[in-house]
Amino acid sequence: MSLQMDFCCPICHDIFKDPVLLSCSHSFCKDCLQSWWAEKTIHECPVCKRRSSRSDPPSNLALKNLCEAFLQELSLEEKAAARSEALCSLHSEKLKLFCLDHQQPVCVVCRDSRTHTNHRFRPLDEAAQDYKEELRKSLKPLQDKLETFNQVKVNWDQTAEHVKVQAQNTEKQIKDEFKKLHQFLLEEEEARITALRDEEAQKSGMMKQRIVALSKEIAVLSDTVRATEKELRAGSVLFLQSYKTAVKRVQKQPLLDDPQLGKGALLDVAKHLGNLTYNIWNKMKDMVTYSPVILDPNTAKSSLFVSEDLTSVRNTGRDTQLLKNPERFEDYFTVLGSEGFNSGTHCWDVEVRDNANWAVGVIAEYVPRKGEILAGYWEIWFRDDKYKAYSPSLTDKALSVRNPIRRIRVHLDWNRGKLSFSDSDTKTNIYTFSHTFSERLFPFINTLNTMPLRILPMKMFMLVIRMIVRWFLIPGNEIIVLAHKP
Repeated sequence: MSLQMDFCCPICHDIFKDPVLLSCSHSFCKDCLQSWWAEKTIHECPVCKRRSSRSDPPSNLALKNLCEAFLQELSLEEKAAARSEALCSLHSEKLKLFCLDHQQPVCVVCRDSRTHTNHRFRPLDEAAQDYKEELRKSLKPLQDKLETFNQVKVNWDQTAEHVKVQAQNTEKQIKDEFKKLHQFLLEEEEARITALRDEEAQKSGMMKQRIVALSKEIAVLSDTVRATEKELRAGSVLFLQSYKTAVKRVQKQPLLDDPQLGKGALLDVAKHLGNLTYNIWNKMKDMVTYSPVILDPNTAKSSLFVSEDLTSVRNTGRDTQLLKNPERFEDYFTVLGSEGFNSGTHCWDVEVRDNANWAVGVIAEYVPRKGEILAGYWEIWFRDDKYKAYSPSLTDKALSVRNPIRRIRVHLDWNRGKLSFSDSDTKTNIYTFSHTFSERLFPFINTLNTMPLRILPMKMFMLVIRMIVRWFLIPGNEIIVLAHKP
C-alpha cells in the first residue's frame, strides 16, 4: 500500500478533499489552495513557486478516486482490527486489562493470579489510548523533520536546475563574445567552455550527491513513519504487543540537523565572464577594454538586474523568484563586486544618476546578507538631491557638492586605511574615510534607480601604464594614474 502521506495535501496535511491539479503537476485540496491564494498577490504553486496560469485549476479525478479507495481500505482495516479480539494464552479468556508492571495485556483471571499480585492495571482500551498518544508525540518530530527534508529537497532540485540554466546562459554569452574575436580565438573559446562545463559538472555532481544523500535520509524517515503509522492503525492488543518495538524504532531514528545548501553551490559566473576581453588582451590589444570591478549576480537582491557583461545594475522595482543562496542580499538593494581586497590600492569609476537613490562604496566580507547591517561599510550615497558620507556608528556627514555627480571615482588604499571618493569629471575630492582596515573589502553598489549604474571600463593602454607606475611607485608618493574612459 502507498504511504498515507502520498494521499495528503501539502497545505493541510490531511487526506485530499476535492483535489485540483496545477500545471506544475502538484495537487492540493481545492479549498486549501483557494485559501492559500487569497493571502497572495500572485497565484503560484505553494510547493515549487511556479506561477499558475489558471485561477480555477481542474479537478484531479484520478487522485480523488485513489483517496476515496484509500479511505475505504483504511476503514476496513480498522474495523477488522477492532473485531479481532485476542484471547489469553493461559486462560482462554478475553484480554480486557493491561498490566502496567509487566507492560502486557491480561485477562481477569490473570489479574487475580499469583503472578500479578499487587500489580497495577488499566482497561485495555484506556491503556492503548495513553500509549498511542505517547507514541504520536514521539513520532511528531520525525514527521516534521521529514516535511522539512522534503522541502529542502525541492529547493535543492531548483538549485540544481538553476545551475544548469546559469551554465546555458553563461555559455551563450561566452560564445557571443568569442564571435567578435574571429576564428583565431577559437582555441581560447574552447578552453573557456571546457572550464565552464567542468565547473558545471562539478557543481551539478555535488548537488546530485547531496540530493541522493538527502533522498536516502528521506527514505529512512519514510520507512520509519510508514511502519509506525501502520502500527498506530492496529487494534489495541496488536498495538500494545508491538508497542515497545515501535518506540525503540522511533527513538532509534536520530533527528538530524536540517540540511543546509551552503556557500558555493552556484556557478561562479564572474570567473567565466569577468574581464573576458582583458584576459586575451595579448591577441586583441586594440579592441580590449578592462573593467576594474566585476559585479557578482549571485549576491544581487532579487529586485536588481545585473547586465550580461556584469558591469551594470538597475532596480526592476519588483522582486523576482531567485534562489535564496547564502551569498544573496535579502533586505538591501545591493550587489557586490566579485573580488574582494585585503591589501594594495584599487580604483574604479561608477557612472551614477542624479534622479534616484544610490550608494557606492566598499563593504566588509563579514557583513550579514540578511537583516539589518549595523556596521562594516563605507559609502557615499545620494538621496533627495543630497549627498552624504556614511559609515554606521563611525561617520554621518552631509556633503557640499556644487554640481551633480555623473561619474564617481572610488580609490581604496587598504594598507594606509584610506578610502577616497572624487568626481571623475572635475577631479574634485568629495570625501575621504580614514580607518584601519583588518578585513577583506568588496566594492558594492546600492540602487533604487530603474536606470543602470555602470562600472566604467578602462582602455588597455592606460591600464598597462597604470601597472607600470605601480611597479616603480616610490613609497610615500601620492601618485594616481587616471584612466581615460571611452
